[in-house]
Amino acid sequence: MPNFLLELGTEELPASFVVSSVQQWQRLVPATLAEESLTNDSINVYATPRRLAVLVKGLPVQQLDREEEVKGPPASSAFKDGKPTKAAEGFAKKQGVEIDALEVRATDKGDFVFVLKKIPGRMSADILTELVPQWINKLEGKRFMRWADGDLKFPRPIRSLVALLDDTVLPITLVSGSDTVKSDRISQGHRVLYTPPTPLGGVSIPQAEDYVECLRAACVEVDRTQRKNQIKAQVEAAATKQGGYADITEDLLEEVTDLVEWPNAVVGKFDEEFLILPPEVITTIIVTNQRYFPILKNPGYPELLPYFITISNGDPAKAAIIAAGNERVVRARLADGQFFYKADLVKPLEDYLPKLEKVTFQEDLGTVRAKVDRLCKIASLITNQLQITGEEQAYIARAALLCKADLVTQMVYELPEMQGIMGQKYALASGESEEVATAIFEHYLPKGAGDNLPQTITGQVVAIADKLDTLVSIFGLGMLPTGSSDPFALRRAANAITNIIWAAQLPVNLHQLLAEVVAEFTATRPETPTELLAQLYEFFLQRIRTLLQEEKNVDYDLVNAVLGENDPEYTERALRDLLDARERALFLQEIRNNQTLDLIYETVNRSTRLAAQGDLDKIQLEPKTAVKPELFQKSSEQAFYDAVVQLVPQTQLSKQTRNYQQLVDSLTEIAPTVSNFFDGPESVLVMDSDPEIKQNRLNLLGLLRNHARVLADFGAIVKS
Repeated sequence: MPNFLLELGTEELPASFVVSSVQQWQRLVPATLAEESLTNDSINVYATPRRLAVLVKGLPVQQLDREEEVKGPPASSAFKDGKPTKAAEGFAKKQGVEIDALEVRATDKGDFVFVLKKIPGRMSADILTELVPQWINKLEGKRFMRWADGDLKFPRPIRSLVALLDDTVLPITLVSGSDTVKSDRISQGHRVLYTPPTPLGGVSIPQAEDYVECLRAACVEVDRTQRKNQIKAQVEAAATKQGGYADITEDLLEEVTDLVEWPNAVVGKFDEEFLILPPEVITTIIVTNQRYFPILKNPGYPELLPYFITISNGDPAKAAIIAAGNERVVRARLADGQFFYKADLVKPLEDYLPKLEKVTFQEDLGTVRAKVDRLCKIASLITNQLQITGEEQAYIARAALLCKADLVTQMVYELPEMQGIMGQKYALASGESEEVATAIFEHYLPKGAGDNLPQTITGQVVAIADKLDTLVSIFGLGMLPTGSSDPFALRRAANAITNIIWAAQLPVNLHQLLAEVVAEFTATRPETPTELLAQLYEFFLQRIRTLLQEEKNVDYDLVNAVLGENDPEYTERALRDLLDARERALFLQEIRNNQTLDLIYETVNRSTRLAAQGDLDKIQLEPKTAVKPELFQKSSEQAFYDAVVQLVPQTQLSKQTRNYQQLVDSLTEIAPTVSNFFDGPESVLVMDSDPEIKQNRLNLLGLLRNHARVLADFGAIVKS
């Protein structure tokens, strides 16, 4: 069983493309081989900054022969008086068979001619020669480029191509204008550490299966997972040697893995005087700007040791020279940071507010200072709604005022990643309270999916206010996000607002709050579209729907049953009380999973469908004002009525306590009574010929529907 190797040699690829190409080939290569019926024992994709490779083991020499049935012309036109016509002869010729091979079979549309063709399997070498250009051309990524004078696009110029089936080179040529790359067995070793046997030579690969070991001998670790593990182990060992703990973030580890071919950890040092800087500043300079690993004094704490670790792709014998060069760069950057930090501390944070008037938030929305004013008003609306008073109210107002002030400090101007972090540091240095300083940092949270949420009430209110201002303002300009574009991260903002409310159990009436904020916005911009509020309501409902389904794992129909479909009452109810909407959705999923929902589904759903033909208000719960017992003709009607009367206090209690299990228990109890109303010995015809009796019965069903609607719209639930 032969093995196949493809290696694409390139100039240094962007790190992001390296990992992306591995993922793409891991999907594409097995799929295309399966389409060609080329079974295999294993497929491994390898990558470094200068190469992409795939090694397929255990391929067949050729495809298996197969049979294919082909349908031809109708029998009536293929044969006349038992003799083949030109239609039959043409079909046979096209399929490469004799007339005798044609068969007539009956189908739903009459008799047709068929032929069973035997198709010999193609040689694997021929198929692979065709597939390789497809694998290369189907790779996707950002900033593809043309080189030479051709049309072939790739992130970097392709310089070599290895294509081996066992020990045989498959003839493959990549053409880009006058630039041609032909396949052979010669790969390239490490730029610095490998010395080829001849000045123009490379790494000769005798057999496809020898690829990984041949490249290792040339100081190139092509196995990305192995390279990543080596980096992690080396960084941890180097940190331990310095008496500390390596701060290894997954993002940095992933990126560094695709920057080197033969990793070598090198320790650098910086002057201890720079430790007066906030640890976050040092870490940002070392990690974000330089792609180095910092060393912590203790695991889980930000306090740093004056060392850093870089992963070199150079000669380990020159580690001291490499370290000295890195130290010069880090020293210069830290010196800049120290200068900015000291300069920023000269005046209190509040004194930076006037400078915000010179920073544009958005061209049509004015300055960041104007945004702060809007933010402060929204924070006040939220504070009033939550009935926050005293010190907390003062903290919220102060944090809202100062939360953007650090944007015009020198440190944040040079390191934008430090916004909020430096605001917190400078606030404390200015004598602001811990609550205000923490809120300045927290109001940017969460910065992405899975990030921490604000933990203080001050931070939560200011965070909601900031994100709500952005949403209303940008929507007010008509700049709604599309499927492929959301430059102001409005979806993330709405998700964040919802998750903050849920996590902090804040009784925010979002329906009212949006209306108030929109009113404030339109008061200064009368040209604002009248549909702005409706657009925001719908946008939040979409985000809540997505969060419930994707993050809370609630079935789509149960989400519809809580949020409503074209049901203004349910829409408003969900936005008025996001906590209740989440609780009801999670509870519905729970009773579906434990099959309690099945006990009430049939009776409630049937009642809901029939009640739609009546005109009872959907919020009516009290039977004494909706039903006339004197019109009852059967005992089942009276029993139904009595059960609904007893249901009222249970439903009211469920609404007040959000203990919907009580309501479900009550609906489960009433289910046999309702079934008897429909199908028992004392059953009734709901759609009676007497309009008054019919309406009375529809009102009974409407009452049951309304009690169930306190939990959900059962008409939207799909039977399990």
